[in-house]
Amino acid sequence: MNLLPFVVAGLVIGSVYALSGVGVLVLYRTTGVLNFAHGAVGGMAALLVWQTVELRLQPPVAIALGVAAGAAIALLFGLVAGPYLARVDQLRKAIATLGLALALLGLMLFVWNDKARTIRLETSRISFDVAGTRVNATQLLCLGLALLVVIGTLLALRYTSMGTSMRALASDRELAAVVGTNVRLVENTAWAISGAIAGVSGILLADQTRLEPAFLTFLIIPELAAVVIGRFVSLWLTLVGGLAVGVGQSLVSAWPTVSAFSTAVPFVVATIVILVAARRRVVTVGVVRT
Repeated sequence: MNLLPFVVAGLVIGSVYALSGVGVLVLYRTTGVLNFAHGAVGGMAALLVWQTVELRLQPPVAIALGVAAGAAIALLFGLVAGPYLARVDQLRKAIATLGLALALLGLMLFVWNDKARTIRLETSRISFDVAGTRVNATQLLCLGLALLVVIGTLLALRYTSMGTSMRALASDRELAAVVGTNVRLVENTAWAISGAIAGVSGILLADQTRLEPAFLTFLIIPELAAVVIGRFVSLWLTLVGGLAVGVGQSLVSAWPTVSAFSTAVPFVVATIVILVAARRRVVTVGVVRT
């Protein structure tokens, strides 16, 4: 059996998991909120792109509006719920975002129903052979964008004033406020950036897989698996984790006898990482590593 096509597909999907995982991680390290609505925000952005293209809007403009919508949805939630979430424990923060995910899922099902749709990006029409495997430009874009976002985020965290403020909040929120950091501005920026990344991820996943509200909403599971592999700290390990989960899922699906279990790969990988980390006591709650 030629496994190369499955490896390529896994790397592509895994890179989008990693890209989305970066958005989850940056928000978590800045605000302490583990956003279970990240996939739903991406799904909403993708459906808006599909709808606006159906209304004859130019695809580049539709994509820009979709990404902006993802950022706006996340920012609006951060503006409304952020002050409350800052005063509650981790469990309540997670439950609040789960409520947002269910609300967005219900809205998507009400407006667009559960019918599977497709988004075909223009870059997917450009393809070529690599070692006998057909690869399109969107797949290369997914891989390149994941790497670019990781590097860009690391540079921003290290060399920009907003990045320094985000790291300060991740280290000690109260102390950051004492020394003059505008906590609400930094948190709202993190929400907007995370939402924009969710929008990009949702659009790319809709092109590479299928555009279906429930499917995209629950893709938060492999995205969280990537963050777990990164130990909620490392952007580079989150990238590696996303790629590993994607390739693992794709390879499992290559064999018909076990393909039904491909969706369990993120759970298995995350569980193994948690057990190993707990045994070695390497799970940390520090700032994002640069």
